[in-house]
Amino acid sequence: MTDRPALSLNPGSRGSRVLGIGSAQPEKIVTNDDLSQIMDTSDEWIQARVGIVERRFAEKDELLTDFAVAAGKAALEDAGVDPSEVDTVILPNCTMPTLIPNAAAQVAARIGIPSPGAFDLNAACAGFCYGLGVASDLIRAGSAKKVLVIGAEKLTDSVDPVDRANAIIFADGAGAAVVGASDEPEIGPVSWGSAGDLVDLIYMRDQKYIYQEGQSVFRWATTQIAPIALRALEVAGLKPSDVDVLIPHQANLRIVEAIAKKLRAGGARDDMVVADDIKYSGNTSSASIPLALDHMRKAGTAKPGDVVLAVGFGAGLSYAGQAFICP
Repeated sequence: MTDRPALSLNPGSRGSRVLGIGSAQPEKIVTNDDLSQIMDTSDEWIQARVGIVERRFAEKDELLTDFAVAAGKAALEDAGVDPSEVDTVILPNCTMPTLIPNAAAQVAARIGIPSPGAFDLNAACAGFCYGLGVASDLIRAGSAKKVLVIGAEKLTDSVDPVDRANAIIFADGAGAAVVGASDEPEIGPVSWGSAGDLVDLIYMRDQKYIYQEGQSVFRWATTQIAPIALRALEVAGLKPSDVDVLIPHQANLRIVEAIAKKLRAGGARDDMVVADDIKYSGNTSSASIPLALDHMRKAGTAKPGDVVLAVGFGAGLSYAGQAFICP
């Protein structure tokens, strides 16, 4: 766009912007028909309920950190930023198999980033929006100059392979963004929160497998997330009609469609592009929003200068959203 609306910040704040995006996925494609060979399901059943056609599964010897490294390198290349310029690495994830060491420091070392501040962040499927919010605030405060945010997951390690309710949904991959300073604000303030009283809707069963109360999560997401997205626009000084691209967390295509419908009822344009990356990537938790944006840019459905509205939500229950300008 050539005449985009201006985002607003708190008085005295400096601006931040997304400099580049990158992503990485396993090569192994798993179709609905493949899953029907190991559980009682079908392509028709899966598409009708969650909208997924296929997803990517990592091999046993592929690690979450492998995809994080690949996505991080791709984002740096897209931004034209050398690893030596990055001073902070934030790695949202909820499937790292070990608490110590964290993923961020080892991923940074493998990328070639020298001695950055590096930490993991666990807000489950809201993780990327949380990470982008923290990165933006670090830039605005002057605590960092360039931040690499990488949402990465290997969910197949945490899903019962014959649990029809969950095994059809989750997949593996990573998406990353490079955040730097800007004369004009290009990332709006994060609008975030949590509903800890609903923590039992999504949790680790037997400390091993992801479990969720699917219908309850669906009802919560389809009623509560659109207002959060609208609040993110409000704090950025934008109107729903300003949004060019909507990227909700890719949890379920029916949830995505419900959020888009409510935003359009609130004033969003009919030609607002809505991410549907879940069709071919599945639910990749903290990776889903940057994965979707990277794929949309490559397809030409999201363009540099577009106003993007991202909103993540998931276990915790945690949620977050912000508006930003597509790099």
